[in-house]
Amino acid sequence: MRLYSKKKNVIVAVLLLIGGLYFINHSDVLLTAFARAPEPVPHELTWQAERLVSMESWVEQGDYLTLNVSYQLLAGVLRTEQRYLSVGLSSVKRTKGSYLVPTLRSLFSQSSPDERASMVVVVLLADFDVRWRITTVKELKSNFASELEQGDLVVIHVSQDWYPPITGLKRNFNDAPERVTFRSKQNLDYSFLIHYCVGLGRYYLQLEDDVFSAKSFLTTIKRRVEEQEAKKSTWATLEFSALGYIGKLYKSAHLPLLARFLFLFYQEMPCDWLMTHFRMVMTQKETILIKPALFQHMGTFSSFKGIYNKLKDKNFEEDVYTNPSAEVYSDMSTYKMHFPKLAWDAGEGFFWGRSPEKGNCLTVVFTVPIVVTGIFVETGSGGKDILESGEVALGRNVVAKDNGKSCEEFESLGTFENGKFEMQEVDRKYSSASSCLKIQVTAAQKDWMIIRKIRITTNPSTPPQ
Repeated sequence: MRLYSKKKNVIVAVLLLIGGLYFINHSDVLLTAFARAPEPVPHELTWQAERLVSMESWVEQGDYLTLNVSYQLLAGVLRTEQRYLSVGLSSVKRTKGSYLVPTLRSLFSQSSPDERASMVVVVLLADFDVRWRITTVKELKSNFASELEQGDLVVIHVSQDWYPPITGLKRNFNDAPERVTFRSKQNLDYSFLIHYCVGLGRYYLQLEDDVFSAKSFLTTIKRRVEEQEAKKSTWATLEFSALGYIGKLYKSAHLPLLARFLFLFYQEMPCDWLMTHFRMVMTQKETILIKPALFQHMGTFSSFKGIYNKLKDKNFEEDVYTNPSAEVYSDMSTYKMHFPKLAWDAGEGFFWGRSPEKGNCLTVVFTVPIVVTGIFVETGSGGKDILESGEVALGRNVVAKDNGKSCEEFESLGTFENGKFEMQEVDRKYSSASSCLKIQVTAAQKDWMIIRKIRITTNPSTPPQ
């Protein structure tokens, strides 16, 4: 009996010894687990969610360059079906107000019901101020209740515990330490945001939280993607704005690489510079900048220290114009392939005429007579090749001419100033339906002439009997 008791004590001692050694060997893991405990947050922000990333990418399949991160789903419902487009925005607390609600309102209001059903907007609230997050979530729930309920808008957060060091970093480009911290954290914010969006859409659009959107931007993106794919050339990024990290479009299959790229080099340089390097690494040598721009920077104060920022994209057009069907003629000699119709159609094209003479004109003949309510004509490029002296007129009664078609009678609306003509409420002066719009040269000029864009707005009208 005593022998049995001694054996029992020996066994217990051995077990205790093994347990102690195990605890010592794994103490780092246990301490790390405790360190990763989520920060205490109020009830409405405690919904934890692990984002299941698509396994289509070879990076995910092989578990290469592991990017471990846990997300808090603060608002919205994540749908399982993949949409055409996922849109990502990262937002932090600003010292001089917020543009987040106007930005989201623009995204949704400038989209049709079908377009909204084809995209999901993901907002990362990347500030570590819990009170700000609570206030922001309440504001989003108040303004976008239906979008959150339908899964069109998702709001997430990543705890500070998942971030690598963002202070005491090397000062590349001689940036001040606080600037290095700001831009390095921004890279990490975008990395986590992009990683979350993998597989949510066929394509991913990166925006900032202070932009205004063009009307029907998603339809334009679809058309431009189709045009690019038809060229069968390698592309990694399509840019729908020339500014910062705004309007950059990626294929969803590339997102795992992009997320890891931003994470690996987060302290090296600003995100828009890293984006350029990523494009080149993906073998797209040249920038593919789509015009007109679909997104405009609306903010006047930066998220970095509230610094004044007046950057604007000169190629932005709020209304992605759809001029009515028409034929376009000109008696001016055309330079190369810059035909008259290009000034009328959507896209980057323009009309380029050689040495305009007095009386030369470009005439738009509408397929169906229309009531014109607004006209905007822009000539020149970079201050050169503008129309120095000209007028705009509307006409009626289409007739055949030697070089095409025109109208029998015209009424002048006004003259060009500094190469531009703009007039609203045209129908107050010219209320009847028009069949033609004419841009006429009223004085010869030495420089050639570019008509960059012709934009009109209309009211429905019954053609004359």
